Amino acid sequence: MADTKSTREFPVIAEASLRRLPVYHRVLQELASSGAPYVSCSQIARVLNLDPTQVRKDIENTGMVGKPKVGYPLPELIRWVEDFLGWNNAKEAFLVGAGSLGRALIGYERFRKFGLNIVTAFDTDPYKVGQQIHGKEILPLERLPALARRMRINLGVIATPAPAAQNVADLMVEGGIRAIWNFAPLHLRVPESVIVQNEDLYHSLASLSFKLEQRLRAERAEELTRLEALRAGAEAAFGPESDEDTATAFGADI
Repeated sequence: MADTKSTREFPVIAEASLRRLPVYHRVLQELASSGAPYVSCSQIARVLNLDPTQVRKDIENTGMVGKPKVGYPLPELIRWVEDFLGWNNAKEAFLVGAGSLGRALIGYERFRKFGLNIVTAFDTDPYKVGQQIHGKEILPLERLPALARRMRINLGVIATPAPAAQNVADLMVEGGIRAIWNFAPLHLRVPESVIVQNEDLYHSLASLSFKLEQRLRAERAEELTRLEALRAGAEAAFGPESDEDTATAFGADI
């Protein structure tokens, strides 16, 4: 039988669909643990509160086709998604930046399950060089290009402050690294042949903070509207009162 993993060609997929696939995978794993043999797009959509049509399009974009009125064989779909995302092909990676974030990334064991093995870390701090992080030795940064070429490392992780990130990216490119997972808040300048995935934590925090502030403003506006309605009702029933009297009567400072 032919090795479908090595001969199969995957189509190009939109970034939004690509980002949803790991979420689907998590749901599929949960359903598999319950012993379900098949899964439908409607089941996945119901768990995630999504449109079933969107789920079906995302899965079909990977090349997987289900059976009408039956769905997808669950174990096969899980393997298909894992192959599509490259999780079943282990990738060794170098990480630069042995600070708090870098240490957390190296210590995250689940990366191995998804095909990422951070084999060592690099730093410029002489007090960190030579130390071990979760069994991985910290090496001086200047050794990265030669080691990357010798070990044929294709993936690099940048977990440095922004001012150091571009120099790190340059060293990775020099070492033949073809994909960079960038956690630094900086737009990297790299050749077109190098893939960059930015994980801007500040952007995510700003988005979360903005949404929270919107929610709090809406709640404050609703509360003010409620208090004004109570005040208007009191004035209609008992006549106008001073602001101080109204506030005292309703237990609020308006």
